[in-house]
Amino acid sequence: MTVMSIARFEKFFRAAAGLNVDKNDLKRYSDFVDAKLYDLLTVAQATARANGRDIIQASDLPITKGLQESIHHFRKMDQEVEIKQVLEQLATHPALDRTPDEETEAACPDIIGGLSFALAQSFKILHPDLKNPQTQHWDEARAVFDLLL
Repeated sequence: MTVMSIARFEKFFRAAAGLNVDKNDLKRYSDFVDAKLYDLLTVAQATARANGRDIIQASDLPITKGLQESIHHFRKMDQEVEIKQVLEQLATHPALDRTPDEETEAACPDIIGGLSFALAQSFKILHPDLKNPQTQHWDEARAVFDLLL
């Protein structure tokens, strides 16, 4: 799955956090986005179930204040996310017992953008002088997100 083309991916991380990433980082990034979006949908599914609904509404997604701010930063960057591949990749996970409604699906590109912006920023928070993230840096950032999302 690719969320962004290689050129767009490189440009995005330079703009978001002054990082130099390359095509070797694209798989790590795509795996990260896929896992975190599925995690958000899994929690949203539980919220929908608790509220007696058969569908996941956008309000069911556990969007934190920090993620919401990252979504706003992403929107200001005027970047695009290729959602078709993301949805196809989500289909490889165990099926959710609730289906996202149209509004929720429409929110996915911005959520992915917000996750992407937050990921880029997390590299700089963890390692302020970092220019080229290595496997260790990706693993550290992923561990922080796994802890919080």
